Amino acid sequence: MKKEDLIVIAGAGGFIGGHLVGDFVRRGFTHLRAVDVKPQADWYQLFPEVENIQADLKEQAPCEQVTKGARYVFNLAADMGGMGFIEAHKADCMLSVLINTHLLLAAKQFGVERFFFASSACVYAAEKQVTPQVIALKEADAYPAMPEDGYGWEKLFSERMCRHFQEDYGLITRAARYHNVYGPYGTYQGGREKAPAALCRKIIQAKLSGDHQIEIWGDGEQTRSFMYVDDCIFGTKEIMNSEIQEPINLGSHELVTINQLATLIEEIAGIKVKRHYQLDAPLGVRGRNSDNTLIQQKLGWQPSISLRDGLEKTYRWIYDQMAVGAQV
Repeated sequence: MKKEDLIVIAGAGGFIGGHLVGDFVRRGFTHLRAVDVKPQADWYQLFPEVENIQADLKEQAPCEQVTKGARYVFNLAADMGGMGFIEAHKADCMLSVLINTHLLLAAKQFGVERFFFASSACVYAAEKQVTPQVIALKEADAYPAMPEDGYGWEKLFSERMCRHFQEDYGLITRAARYHNVYGPYGTYQGGREKAPAALCRKIIQAKLSGDHQIEIWGDGEQTRSFMYVDDCIFGTKEIMNSEIQEPINLGSHELVTINQLATLIEEIAGIKVKRHYQLDAPLGVRGRNSDNTLIQQKLGWQPSISLRDGLEKTYRWIYDQMAVGAQV
């Protein structure tokens, strides 16, 4: 990518999209078009030197408007959140298929050179994720298909659409399956937050209030790997620029239980909390980890920022937000 190329980032007002725009800005790219459905006052990061557009990309006309003249399109736009959100909003998550459909059509129409789709580890078959001692998921494990209901089906379907636009129309498409991205400048309350941000919020609240008790969804023994956002941004750009034609895992292989995640945050916070386990809460799969064999083979790289280091930065940012709110 050249610094004068027009690059469109859909979902730029969201967590990962905001970090991607910021990375391009810091690297001197001068022709960026940032798009999100939210009012700009609600974007997690807003860069005044960028062309910022509020638009509903579920509609065809706005997709054409923002894509015209672009050389590269990054589609990170989706209606999504943590497990509590996606289990309660399956139809809303499925409707994100309109975003990818209309962006692909616009990219084809205006001769976009490369198109990136942000997929998810939720595409993987649930039957392969039934125990905490999970075998890391290889890309081929997405088939035979039985992904997360709603959100996972939308991601898997959109991966296939990208593939067929490449096969039938020659539009170069790339897709990365994100595994649990976390970091600062994202949601940590309100129902859409994911486990690292939610646990940071709960432990910070316990610290600020002096009531050292928190709720944990499930028994805390479910396992996940979590990727810090800087690794996600680097990997996203590398995959976009690569010759990897099939969807590929982009995630850390550092597997932890939710209890271990909570312990790490306790150590960062400098407190111990009493844990109350909410066994009827939404849990998702019992265990999930990323097999990084393919990305190591193709790119000679894999996400490497440790969970402890990433949590330190995430905790500090959330603490600062919450401490200011507590003072107000």
